[in-house]
Parts: sequence; C-alpha cells; structure tokens
Amino acid sequence: MDDGRAHPLLAQIPLTVSPFISLPKATTLPYTYKSLPSTLPPSSTGEGGEDAKPKYVISQSGHAAHPDDIIASCHALQAHLKKMQDDAENTLKKWQDDIKDRELAEKRRVAPGWLDREEKILEPERRQPGQAQGGLAQENIMDMQEGSGPPERSLTQEGEELDRAFGGMQMRNS
Repeated sequence: MDDGRAHPLLAQIPLTVSPFISLPKATTLPYTYKSLPSTLPPSSTGEGGEDAKPKYVISQSGHAAHPDDIIASCHALQAHLKKMQDDAENTLKKWQDDIKDRELAEKRRVAPGWLDREEKILEPERRQPGQAQGGLAQENIMDMQEGSGPPERSLTQEGEELDRAFGGMQMRNS
C-alpha cells in the first residue's frame, strides 16, 4: 500500500464513479495481514478424515455438526425414548398382573373352588319331601301353598302376648 499499488484482492472489486456517490476511502490492512492459501491444510485437531462431512451447523454453545449427524442423533434419541416407554409399559403391565394375581389368590383363599367352576349362581339344596330332621318331617315355608300354611294364631292369643309384654291395660268407658 505504501508503494502505491493496491492489493490484488482489493483490485478485483469494481468501483463506480457517480456524481451523487462519494468514493470510499482506501482500507488500510494491518501489518500482520497474511493472505490465505487456495487450499486449506487438514485439521490440526484430528477430527474428521477425508470422508468426514463438513460441520457447518454451529449451536450457541459452540458445538458444530453436520445436518445428517443431527438427524441421526434425533433418530437415536427417538429410538431410546421408544424403548424406555415400552419398558415402562411392560413394567406397569407386570405390576397390574401381579396385583390381579394377588387378588385372585386372596379370593381363592376365602372361597376355594368358587372361581374354578362355571356355575356362578348359588342355589340352596332342596330336600326331598320324605327327608326328616330329628324324626319330624318339615316342609319349606316357601313351598307351601296359600291356605295350607301353619295354623293362624287367634286374635286373643296375640292380645295376651301384648298384655304380657306391656302389662295389662283396661279399656275405659267414658
């Protein structure tokens, strides 16, 4: 710049002369400026090889990655979450099955054989009319027809029972 020549890179920029536009002042470059070579040397950090993809997506934290790597990590995360969800569902199902088994074992302990049969309606056994208990033949009250039931108590017997329970009460004539 001091010798009056422009830098080759700056000489490639076209300038337009117009009466309405003032020309920019010349840019001075620092003395430590070095032009870059046309080909960059391999990375000095050792990351990547010849077939490595360029990492041009940079996060705010400074981590750089290629979009394909980001998509692959998203798929891996999705697979991991799916596996964790399946494991949780299996654990929950096992837990519910254990609860059902414990309840079933408790029901079998209380009423053995009840859950193992197809008949679920309890019916009392019917006695044959000829069977006797204690030497006397007894009939089921529900099986009797109307009018053939046990003899009705008379009204006087009921009154006497009430008098015994509550004491004698006389009717007053007023």
